[in-house]
Amino acid sequence: MNLVEMLQAAGVDGHKADFYLASLELGEATVATIAQKAGIGRTNAYEVLDRLLATGLVATVQKGARSYVIPQDPIALLRRVECQRQVVQDVLPQLRALHNSSGGKPQVRFFVGVEGIKTVLDEMVESGTQELRAIMSNSELFRMPGYETIASVVAKRVKSGIPLRIIRCGPPDNRDLWRSSQRERRTLRFAPESFDAGVTTYLYDDRVAFISSKAEHYALSIQSAELCAFQTNFFEILWASSTPDEERSELSLRSLP
Repeated sequence: MNLVEMLQAAGVDGHKADFYLASLELGEATVATIAQKAGIGRTNAYEVLDRLLATGLVATVQKGARSYVIPQDPIALLRRVECQRQVVQDVLPQLRALHNSSGGKPQVRFFVGVEGIKTVLDEMVESGTQELRAIMSNSELFRMPGYETIASVVAKRVKSGIPLRIIRCGPPDNRDLWRSSQRERRTLRFAPESFDAGVTTYLYDDRVAFISSKAEHYALSIQSAELCAFQTNFFEILWASSTPDEERSELSLRSLP
């Protein structure tokens, strides 16, 4: 993507991207000078200027009889995107309530492949949920969806401030990653040795998300208050019978010669 395409992807579309880039290159300049460099008609340039002024990407200053355009620091783009994200997050509960109120039937979505799995995981960390619960198989932890994807999800979850309670099950893994961490808002327990889920389950709000093993390569997202309540009860029973991360670490140390 070139700079114009990247600006358009960030919401600075049409001639606004051309005008803003031209103003950045010129610095303080008249509308006519910027319009000429951007390849925009002078009449259109004034309309574009008004829109950019409204978004805070440029400012104007009067010097004698002439008006000059001053481009604002591109960091304003980031503030603009963050502001838009905050607005969406604030209204998200009401929008989801409207979405959930239609029909009363469970909503089931099936995704195939890595990109589909990433879609489900991104929705999960962008949901604004108060808590995330997970049951994850050690044997699949690094295979599906893979280390890089999990690391990306961890970073997004931490940035969103969502706490995670996770139960890991199956054969022990000697890679010492994603243990209990206050900084990463994660509390880990280990399921009883006899229990191995084989697939990963995530629970949040009224949703259950299943991530398959690498062999089957799919994600299943189900929005159902009843199913989520059932799975949550199962999670809490398993959580109560699982070993806290700290205790497992102490047991491992005691077993050393």
